[in-house]
Amino acid sequence: MTEQRPIAVLGGGSFGTAVANLLAENGHQVLQWMRDPEQAEAIRVNRENPRYLKGIKILPAVTPVTDLVATLDACDLCFVALPSSALRAVLVPHADRLSGKMLVSLTKGIEAHTFKLMSEILEEIAPQARIGVLSGPNLAREIAEHALTATVVASEDEALCGQVQTALHGKTFRVYASADRFGVELGGALKNVYAIIAGMAVALGMGENTKSMLITRALAEMTRFAVNQGANPMTFLGLAGVGDLIVTCSSPKSRNYQVGFALGQGLSLEEAVTRLGEVAEGVNTLKVLKAKAQEVGVYMPLVAGLHAILFEGRTLEQVIGLLMRGEPKTDVDFISTSGFN
Repeated sequence: MTEQRPIAVLGGGSFGTAVANLLAENGHQVLQWMRDPEQAEAIRVNRENPRYLKGIKILPAVTPVTDLVATLDACDLCFVALPSSALRAVLVPHADRLSGKMLVSLTKGIEAHTFKLMSEILEEIAPQARIGVLSGPNLAREIAEHALTATVVASEDEALCGQVQTALHGKTFRVYASADRFGVELGGALKNVYAIIAGMAVALGMGENTKSMLITRALAEMTRFAVNQGANPMTFLGLAGVGDLIVTCSSPKSRNYQVGFALGQGLSLEEAVTRLGEVAEGVNTLKVLKAKAQEVGVYMPLVAGLHAILFEGRTLEQVIGLLMRGEPKTDVDFISTSGFN
């Protein structure tokens, strides 16, 4: 049984740390693996992750470790919270060890050259592993501070969903299950792009109506794209779709929002990312998404617009102007439009 075995969290960032603490609160021994021995030592000594979750006490049941082989050998359930750019480099050398393990991705990103989601990369590295994803409106600091939070674990493997629900479910953290792994994971990756736009809009002093319009059109746009790629549109009405979009587009705690806000204040992209000091997946996702939308012919004016702002020297005002002049379509794509044509 998994209960007796420790649970692994791979990654020393804010979300990995918050999940490690949740697991520890629920009585599990947790091995939190990180590449940086100094970070591991600092957490061991101070019981705090100062770079990513300053002020949050890390529970005694969380052991920071740097030996990945020993960690994988000790655990059956592994939460993977590595940046999208590091996933392959870290796990490929240990592919044989991952066979039969439950690997649950916490990373909301898309790989640049392959357009693969994190769980698809895990599947490719470890075809014999059992794969799931965790996604939802989940700001790491709020989880760590016990704000009431809900999330979605998604996998075709029902038993895996059950294990993750049991491991993470607590007084302040509720875990729902879904079988639409692709849709749930795509929602988590796509919303990061729109959070950058929302942050910019706020920094530029745009009104609440404007922000609401942007968020709602973003939902329509990401759903349109996801359905084109085979996801279930209903997934986007849930926590991993509209839920995650709302929190990421309206919270100054969101990393992608912070990058957008800095851009809106006139910083360059490089300066904005440097000021943040950690990965904002939305910037990587944007490039990949723009290319993919063009390739498959999905209309994504906000994605094209943000791309024009970040890489082609346009302003947000110009992009919103184009959006307002765009051809008026029906409000919701998946409602029958007979009689409105």
